[in-house]
Amino acid sequence: MSADTQLRTEALFWMLDVGNVTGALSQGSLLQPAWDHLLQNHYEVLRSPLFPVLLSVFTYFFLIGLYTALDLLAPTWHCINRHRLHPDKPITWPNIWTTLLVTIYNHLLYIFPTAVAQWLWRSPTLLPKEAPTLCSFLLGIFGCTVVFDFQYYIWHLLHHRVPWLYRTFHAVHHQYNQPFSLVTQYLSGWELFSVGFWATIDPILLRCHCLTTWGFMVFNVYVSIEDHCGYDFPWSMHRLVPFGLWGGAPKHDTHHQKPGTNFAPFFSHWDWLAGTHIVPSPSGHVTEKQDERRAKTKEL
Repeated sequence: MSADTQLRTEALFWMLDVGNVTGALSQGSLLQPAWDHLLQNHYEVLRSPLFPVLLSVFTYFFLIGLYTALDLLAPTWHCINRHRLHPDKPITWPNIWTTLLVTIYNHLLYIFPTAVAQWLWRSPTLLPKEAPTLCSFLLGIFGCTVVFDFQYYIWHLLHHRVPWLYRTFHAVHHQYNQPFSLVTQYLSGWELFSVGFWATIDPILLRCHCLTTWGFMVFNVYVSIEDHCGYDFPWSMHRLVPFGLWGGAPKHDTHHQKPGTNFAPFFSHWDWLAGTHIVPSPSGHVTEKQDERRAKTKEL
């Protein structure tokens, strides 16, 4: 065989290999090995109705533990403190204990009974043998995030515009005008139930694969905590998503200081369309007039 013929043969084999890889990717093989491993080794755990609840709770407490550690280290570690939105106002132990106790109270009073009810009355999760394709996995998470964002925007707007709703349900969350990670679930029971209901029902409405559903749940918990964390890191979502389409911690921090603005939890387009969008000031502080406006809003 001549050198020229050998090169053509090798090129043909290479093209066939690329075709095989492309075909495999289109069939979702990127996620299939991991999904097969999960089914083989953790089948009973995954099919339990308790698994989604435990996954969300573990993710939440793991992440707030990390951010709380950063909050405690920030006053003495400049490399951390320089990324805080309010570096001159450290998070204190009384802040941590107050919000943590409310979080534990909500989990014991609302989430634990809901988990028990699911365990008793909900049938085990059906676990298909096929994993979702990578494309459907990512699109499913994106779709659930878009739907959830719209739902919460409407809910949030109403609870600020209707004084009774604000006083009765939402005011507790605005006791902190400079949020940190534990403020994420410093909520009334009604608000916690609403958020949990949408996060549960949206993947069902979009008919997502169970792996996609769990991926959305973890992502939703992460971005919710990041919104409240009080940090502006280079890898934060609002810096990764272009054109200012993602709100992130700076815009949600501004919402806690100027409660009539930035209602959307994640994206920015609904606030742009409704005229409720405002760009955070570089300093992260509010003026005296803005502070007075916030006080009047709280009085509602």
